[in-house]
Parts: sequence; structure tokens; C-alpha cells
Amino acid sequence: MLVLVLGILIAMADQVVKVLVRFRFFPGESITVIPSLFDLTYVRNTGAAWGLFNGANVALAVFSLVVLVLLIVFRHHFVGSFRLQRVALGLTAGGILGNLFDRLRLGYVVDYLDFYRGGYHFPSFNIADAAICSGVFFYLITSFRSDAT
Repeated sequence: MLVLVLGILIAMADQVVKVLVRFRFFPGESITVIPSLFDLTYVRNTGAAWGLFNGANVALAVFSLVVLVLLIVFRHHFVGSFRLQRVALGLTAGGILGNLFDRLRLGYVVDYLDFYRGGYHFPSFNIADAAICSGVFFYLITSFRSDAT
């Protein structure tokens, strides 16, 4: 139940923020939140992280759908007795679902979190991306620990 609730909450939060960004910003528009560190910037991303597979929205949507189905069907193989593994699966599934909604409905993923420092600019991302990365990180941590909870 934790996996389902967390996944739905992540996908919903992701979609709510993306709707706000789409209706309050023009593509490419930015607002500085913390000078020299963090902006909110509306980016339409047809690829994956770091500009990989740019323009491959359909292939990435199919891949996302396949991964989501595999996570659901084989969830008992991924989730042991540790609560953090259930949290990890919920975060990952919710993040995949949030970005999949964009890919299917809009033809691109809405990114808006934009961090930078000096000449270094981290690629823009969103709540769904952060949830996927956090979920994978938590899962990896619990995979190597026998006492994780």
C-alpha cells in the first residue's frame, strides 16, 4: 500500500507543479530564486537527462511504460522486508509515471528546476526526475545492507 500511495502522490505533485509552470511561464522563461545558484526555468525536454536521446520522446515513452510495467509485475522481486525498499519503489514508479504522463499528453517532459554555479550548469529537471534518482539511490543502499529499514 505504501508503494501505491507514494507513487500516486509523487505523480500528482509532479503534475500539479508542471501545470503551474506551463501556465505561468513561456518556454525558456526564468525566474531567479537564489542568485548565482537556482532559477525556475521552463524547459521542454524531448529527451532524457543531460540531453541524451534528444527528440526520442516516443521511444522514451515506450521504454518508460515497459519499465513501469516490469516494476509492477516483478515488485516482489525488488522489494524485500525493508520499508526503505518500498519507499524506493514508490518514488521510482511515481517519477516514471509523472514523466510518462507528459510524454504521452504533451510530447515532451516539462523541466523547471535549474541549478548552476559559475560556469557549471546542471541540466534542468523536475520532481519526477528527483523521485526516480532518489528511489534508485535508496534501493541501491538497501541492496547492500542487511539491516536497512
